[in-house]
Amino acid sequence: FFFQAEDGIRDNTRMLTPTEKIWFNGRFIPWEEARIHVLSHVVSYGSSIFEGIRCYATPSGPAIFRLREHIRRMVDSSKIYRMELPYSIDQLAEAMVELVRVNKLQSCYIRPIVLRGYGEMGVHPGANPIDIYVACWEWGKYLGEEALAEGVDVCISSWARLAPNTLPALAKAGGNYLNSQLIRMEANLNGYAEGIGLDEAGFVSEGSGENIFVVRDGKIHTPPLGASVLPGITRDTVIRLAGDLGIPLVETLIPREMLYIADEVFFTGTAAEISPVRSVDRIVVGAGRRGPITERLQKEFFGVIDGLKPDRYGWLTPVPAGQPAMAEK
Repeated sequence: FFFQAEDGIRDNTRMLTPTEKIWFNGRFIPWEEARIHVLSHVVSYGSSIFEGIRCYATPSGPAIFRLREHIRRMVDSSKIYRMELPYSIDQLAEAMVELVRVNKLQSCYIRPIVLRGYGEMGVHPGANPIDIYVACWEWGKYLGEEALAEGVDVCISSWARLAPNTLPALAKAGGNYLNSQLIRMEANLNGYAEGIGLDEAGFVSEGSGENIFVVRDGKIHTPPLGASVLPGITRDTVIRLAGDLGIPLVETLIPREMLYIADEVFFTGTAAEISPVRSVDRIVVGAGRRGPITERLQKEFFGVIDGLKPDRYGWLTPVPAGQPAMAEK
């Protein structure tokens, strides 16, 4: 994801490649027409909810990974922030399937965004409308192809994660990611690929955009939701796959120093998928690359999403060929 240049670490996937259409409040509009007013409530006050969803190329065609689970989390996040959605889970799922189809993509990243739009000004949203956009585009591996095998170097951030009763960590809200930006920027400026935030009590929470798992003596440990953790869809996927593979897994508080003596550490997330960590604060983790348990989970995960293993949980939503049924502008 990062490469070293003369002026330091650069992000080599910053620019998006536009697709043809974006879904907006029930219809398709051209990519370049997806705009908001500068005085929209979301700009001043960060009032947005979003999701990140991947669509994978399989032998049977494109398929979206755990679509309904992502939409349910978006609905939950919206409920927490009192943003009533005018569409059902079924309607939003249909919109996302058709968006991939109309843009003729075999694999892509899907970004639905719920935001408070242009209306009244002030902290209280009042009568500001709720607008929903869904975009998709081609996007590679978040931490880089090499990272899936070799791992990445990370650090413990000086920025703590959200404390309870300040901002709701269970909501995937735009404003919450100001904290993530601080963690990520600090890490990158100090030469690391990612940073790990600790919770209010000093226990391991998560990366700037990933959940974290720690392997010690054949057992997987991961922080509980009470440690300011977002309930990740890929996190849940790994928990289920570990059970299938007979790998012991426990949700428990993890002290910082356990990262230094772990046999393996890996991140999970829609963007990061399953990415190993090779060092924390310059202390090498295990053998300094992907460990055997991380590799087993990767093989099972990628086998399912690539359509090479049975989809026993029904995680893949196929994108059928044909003409979309929804209105276009």
